[in-house]
Amino acid sequence: MAYRALPTQPEAGEPMVVLTAPDLPWPHGFTTRAGGVSSGPYASLNLGLSSGDDVEPVEANRERLLTALGFRRDAVCAFHQVHGDRVLPGQPSWFEEQADAATTDVPGRLLVVSVADCLPLLFFDPVAEAVGAAHCGWRGTLAGLAGKVVARMTERYGSRPEDVRVAIGPGIQGPCYQVGDEVVAAFREAGFPSDVAVPDEAGRHRLDLVAANRWVLGGAGVPSESIWSSGVCTHCQPRLFSHRRDAGRTGRHWAFIALPEPS
Repeated sequence: MAYRALPTQPEAGEPMVVLTAPDLPWPHGFTTRAGGVSSGPYASLNLGLSSGDDVEPVEANRERLLTALGFRRDAVCAFHQVHGDRVLPGQPSWFEEQADAATTDVPGRLLVVSVADCLPLLFFDPVAEAVGAAHCGWRGTLAGLAGKVVARMTERYGSRPEDVRVAIGPGIQGPCYQVGDEVVAAFREAGFPSDVAVPDEAGRHRLDLVAANRWVLGGAGVPSESIWSSGVCTHCQPRLFSHRRDAGRTGRHWAFIALPEPS
C-alpha cells in the first residue's frame, strides 16, 4: 500500500491524498479525507451526500478530485448504492441507477464506489483488459456480490477468473466490527466459514468482511495470491471517515478505477 498526493492547483490548500495498491498500474485509488473543502465532521474531502453535508462543498470536492485525476464528469459511472447485489455495465451515469457494483472494458471510463466502513473492492483483468468496482458491506458480502462481479466480467468481456486480480481497500476490520446474532446466523446459513464471525472475550461477535470476501472470491475462482487487502481499518484511522466510529456524522470516500486510454 502507498499513499500518493494528487496534483492540485496552488490555491487548493491541503493536497488530496489517495491510497494505491501495489502492482496495479492502471488509474485507481482509495481516497482519504485530506484535500477537500467540507468542514466539521465532514472535513475535508467528503464525497458523499448521504450523511448530512451540504451539497455545495460535496460537489466542489467531487469536481476537485475528478480534475486532479484528469476525468470529466461525463466519463464517470457512479450509482446510488443500496446494499444489494446488482452489477451494472459501466455506462456514464451520475447516481441515477441503483446498484452496488459496475464493470467496464471501455478505456477512460471511471468506475466509482462510495464507502465509510464498508469494503471497496477494485477488480482488474490485465488479459481481457476489463475492470470492476464494488461496494461490499455485510449485506453485499452475504449476497456474494464480489463473486457476481467476477461472473459479469466473464460474461461481458471473456475474463477468466484466474486472470482477475482484486484490491480490497480500507474498511472496518474484524476486531472493530461487532455484529448481532442475526447477522452471524445469516452468514452461517449461507455457508460461510465459521471463522469469518468469531466471538471476542465478552462473547460479542466480530465480523471479518475481508476474510468473508476472500472466501467469496475464492469460490468464484480467483486465486488467493491475486487478492490484495490494504489491511487499513477505517474505524481506527483518523485520516479516514468511519460511519460507525462517528455515529453516522461523517463523510464518504471514493474508490475508483479505470482502464487507461491509449497514449
